[in-house]
Amino acid sequence: MVKLNTELKLGLSDYALNAYISLTANHPVNGSQLSRQSGIPRARIYDVLETLIAKGFVIESSKSMYTPIPSEEFIRRLRQDFETVFSSLEKKIKKAQQEPEKDVIWTIKGYAAAMGKAKEMIDKAKKEIYIRLSPKEGHHLDSRLLTAESRGVQVKYIAMTPAAQTFKFQIIHPCPEPCEQDSNTRFFDIVVDKDEILCGMFIEGDDEGSVINWGQNKRFVLSGRDSLRHDFFHYFLHKIQNEKKPLTREEKILYEFIQKDI
Repeated sequence: MVKLNTELKLGLSDYALNAYISLTANHPVNGSQLSRQSGIPRARIYDVLETLIAKGFVIESSKSMYTPIPSEEFIRRLRQDFETVFSSLEKKIKKAQQEPEKDVIWTIKGYAAAMGKAKEMIDKAKKEIYIRLSPKEGHHLDSRLLTAESRGVQVKYIAMTPAAQTFKFQIIHPCPEPCEQDSNTRFFDIVVDKDEILCGMFIEGDDEGSVINWGQNKRFVLSGRDSLRHDFFHYFLHKIQNEKKPLTREEKILYEFIQKDI
């Protein structure tokens, strides 16, 4: 007999589920026959049958002979019962819970968890995404960012190392290599729709131990967004002042856009 741990999953004990499955393979049978073919102890088989009959999953087709309802109906009823339970539970939780605490800054630890949260934020973005990241994070997120851009989300992309122009609004952070080598960290920041922020630094060689912060505190979010917006101005200034190069036509258009992007 297969141990299926169904009590919590389906509302049926392993004995009850195995009895039903055994009946679908061979019916009608009496209690003794079902006990033998299912492996359920004879001392328990009639209690199990009573449970299945009470739930409407088995009928006594003739005296002491048992037949299961069709499997499609069995599955439909189980699914309906659970949908009803979950719907009721959802309503109770919504009624009981307080308003989400937006002033709390949450800590996310572990690389997979941080990337998972970033992907979730990108996927639900409606208007804009400001993001600053290194190639490793870009490997995980660039395809999702392109998908967001294709559905009309403005992606403002700050690459921490030289990268091919992939997004409409994209710059390379000035002097990224010395910054990264000196600190031995990778900056990572994403702000979505002026509503939530995920930010921090990944430590080289210890991505899993790195701590990233997430929050919806309005001041925290807008402060982070403004910092990323000013990285664009940093780029323009660096090119004009340090590199002694004029802005290209496309960069001038980008400058005008970012200047108005309050």
